Amino acid sequence: MQERNLYTSCPLCESKNIFATVMGECSAHVLYNKTLSPLIQWFECSDCSHVFTEGYYTDDACEVLFRKTNDEQKVGADIEKIRPLSSRMIEKVLPYQSTGIWLDVGFGNGSLLFTAEEYGFKPIGLDLRANNVKVMQSLGIESYCEDITNLRLENKCSVISMADVLEHMPYPKKGLIATNKLLNKKGILLLSMPNIENILWRAMTEQNQNPYWGEMEHYHNFSRTRLYALLRELGFEPLRYGISERYRVCMEILAIKMNDI
Repeated sequence: MQERNLYTSCPLCESKNIFATVMGECSAHVLYNKTLSPLIQWFECSDCSHVFTEGYYTDDACEVLFRKTNDEQKVGADIEKIRPLSSRMIEKVLPYQSTGIWLDVGFGNGSLLFTAEEYGFKPIGLDLRANNVKVMQSLGIESYCEDITNLRLENKCSVISMADVLEHMPYPKKGLIATNKLLNKKGILLLSMPNIENILWRAMTEQNQNPYWGEMEHYHNFSRTRLYALLRELGFEPLRYGISERYRVCMEILAIKMNDI
């Protein structure tokens, strides 16, 4: 089985000036299957400094990988416990958008969508796990099991959230272009993901205790600097930086759509 489709250039800027850096080890990952390699080779782009894996899993490898689902990624898991966290995320958005469609990409346990509905938004969910989508639909929430690049909605969104999603996409640029097309002018994009540009990340790496080098579902490790540049390239303007409460060493970014692309 071919395990990965290899990148021959940087997946963000398309430069061919890329070089190998960290070798990650993933055999202890909850989704690890012995038919897959226990090693993950990371690369860096000499031109734009983006950090990414040597390639992204093939469809066959993804089928193996996703035979399991983390308990916390199932609809309904810990939603009462996580509701206050979701509320704090939503309250950061409210000064800019307070009504309309809230599309959550990769909705996982559904907490952010359920809480957005409480605040008066119309929730729409997108997730690649078919069982999650079926459960969400059974709860009366419009949901789709497909890639955002293929999603078509009758009305544009006021808010699109990608909470720890962008780093999972083989080509994040395509995902952000699709997001731009689905958002209203002045619509808000809410992002969270690990941030390689801080002292904690460096310390964990130096101590060989950084879990993200062995994260099987991630193809990218973003810095704040590189993410801001990418957003501006694709019609967004970052509004605020924050520390994400969802996972370790993560950032949370609000950006506003300024231009169609």
